[in-house]
Amino acid sequence: MPAYPSSVRVLADCSASAVAAAVAANREEFLLATDRLASLDAEQVGLVLGAVLRSLLEDLHPDGLTGDEVQDVIVRCTTQAAGWFPEVDVNALVLVLGGALGVHPHEDEPVPVTSLDVARHAPLVVADLLTAGDRSYRPYLDAALTRIAEAEANDLP
Repeated sequence: MPAYPSSVRVLADCSASAVAAAVAANREEFLLATDRLASLDAEQVGLVLGAVLRSLLEDLHPDGLTGDEVQDVIVRCTTQAAGWFPEVDVNALVLVLGGALGVHPHEDEPVPVTSLDVARHAPLVVADLLTAGDRSYRPYLDAALTRIAEAEANDLP
């Protein structure tokens, strides 16, 4: 991994641990990793995991994503996780996936998920997509962090 500030390295390590635990269906490790992930800055966690999700979706669906394909991801993810993570919440999966695609609740609507929900459900979707596409997490994470750093550098006065 390139040289990132320590806070970014912590986020990267926590997200990688959460995704690896989800891929392995290791409940204990998943809960530990996602608790750590939820303790970090929620906006940064959402930004990074959203960028990873977006890249995965673009790679796996280069011609765009249909509503049926979104539903397939949610059903597959829910079914796979339910055996070892029965707390899986379809609503949280939909919001995480929608957020990665740029679909957010209206400003006047309450957001029905917590930062812990995001920290637990985003890695579930990432793990599902990685497995479905036979992909590795680290290249997507590094690319997302690089794009975010470049965008932030371009926003500086």
